[in-house]
Amino acid sequence: MKTIIKSGLLLIALFCFSITASAQDRKIQTVTIKTAIACDHCKICETCGQLFDRKLLREKGVQMVSLNEEKMTIQVTYNTKKTDLATIKKAISQLGYDADDVKADPEGYKKLDGCCKV
Repeated sequence: MKTIIKSGLLLIALFCFSITASAQDRKIQTVTIKTAIACDHCKICETCGQLFDRKLLREKGVQMVSLNEEKMTIQVTYNTKKTDLATIKKAISQLGYDADDVKADPEGYKKLDGCCKV
């Protein structure tokens, strides 16, 4: 009987350790990146707004993107084990938007609709 109890406690301890270890391995971070937005409808714009869904969400490690037109910010939730902030800023730049200190890529900017250009 004591052996069964000890085995059960050992299994529970191993299970709890594995949950804790996997939670520590996966680092989720949310950052707010300052940008410049010229229009008030980027989220619903057929070209610009969908860029974030089609392109930025496909970047490895990016889990969620939220555009705030009023505050001119892009909030990005990502897995730090799969990507980093510099890579995300570069991806935003390639879409044609500034990303904090990283200026918009000229080629990406050219592809934006006229209403979405600053």
